[in-house]
Amino acid sequence: MQYRTNPRNGDALSALGFGCMRFTKRGGGIDQEKANREMALALEKGVNYFDTAYIYPGSEVCLGKFMAEYRCRDRINIATKLPQYRINRPGDAERFFAEELERLQTDHVDYYLMHMLNDEQSWSRLCGLGIREWLQEKRAGGQIRNVGFSFHGGTLQFKALLDAFDWDFCQIQFNYLDEHSQAGIDGLDYAHEKGLPVIIMEPLRGGKLAGGLPTAARKVFAAADPDRSPADWGLRWVWNHPQVTVVLSGMNDTSQVEENCRIASEALPNALTGQELSVYADALAAIRKNTRVGCTGCGYCQPCPRGVDIPTCFAAYNTSFSDGMFTGLREYMMCTTLRNVRSNAGLCVKCGKCEQHCPQHIHIRDELDHVKKRLENPIYRIAAWGAKRIMKY
Repeated sequence: MQYRTNPRNGDALSALGFGCMRFTKRGGGIDQEKANREMALALEKGVNYFDTAYIYPGSEVCLGKFMAEYRCRDRINIATKLPQYRINRPGDAERFFAEELERLQTDHVDYYLMHMLNDEQSWSRLCGLGIREWLQEKRAGGQIRNVGFSFHGGTLQFKALLDAFDWDFCQIQFNYLDEHSQAGIDGLDYAHEKGLPVIIMEPLRGGKLAGGLPTAARKVFAAADPDRSPADWGLRWVWNHPQVTVVLSGMNDTSQVEENCRIASEALPNALTGQELSVYADALAAIRKNTRVGCTGCGYCQPCPRGVDIPTCFAAYNTSFSDGMFTGLREYMMCTTLRNVRSNAGLCVKCGKCEQHCPQHIHIRDELDHVKKRLENPIYRIAAWGAKRIMKY
């Protein structure tokens, strides 16, 4: 495992971090035994940074049970997040934090983030409720070792937030598709210049840059190196940046842990050749030709009050352009319609609740209209009618 040093305190952090948002579900909850196997393998291979959040259902509890059973708390840097958007009065932060410590079965958090803190105005609101003093008190007392924030927004807002407080670290979305969007390379450089470790989320765009690439982009990577997977290409691009400290991956299979740990041990800063970098440029051109909605599948827009599975609708919509209408329509039917309770785009009533939480600032209602017009066509309606009749029996 490659380790990168936190310049603020000297922590040796594994280049690969375990993202705890995508644990496998079973029986309405997380499959603890399976998650334990995956986390134990990652720990054995040198991963020492585990990222969770208050709002990830069951995730903090799962991580806490794992650390208690394997007695490995002292080998793990816990990163978790305060749902700052739910803080409405003094005392709320303490209440959430106490609950998180209980879930995690620990007395301190190593890396504590303000979750989805996307603009300076939100930070000012929190400061009016005493969050600055509360964080400083927790940091001084050792209950929080490092204070940071996770961010989805533009470069200017990101830089303003970095200047608004004495942060210990930050977390941004960064991948070869987002080099010049979100905080972007300019934001990454700015944080690095301030001496902050930068944690990377969505290095593969929620899996899109791994298993969700259009055929043309997959062919570009395969032609360059048939033995290297798209996930390998995507992760190496992020680790090529020396400004990056930890790259998070939401692993939910031991094969993913094996592959990602291998790549993390090989991918060094500034290691990509000019020829390899040109491969990314060609793949990007192929991706941008076909992608219509920049959804990462993070799920922050869920649950929809009407039951629309928004990320799945967008994935099928994008597939209909990248891999053809038949493939997209088949995916749409299988994932939203051939089920007891449908979740297709046509259920949307345009309430707008989803758009309040989307980190990518997608105009979800408008895009769902586009999905409906393209995929809920006459062929779909006939197939859906037939499926409904079949499912009655």
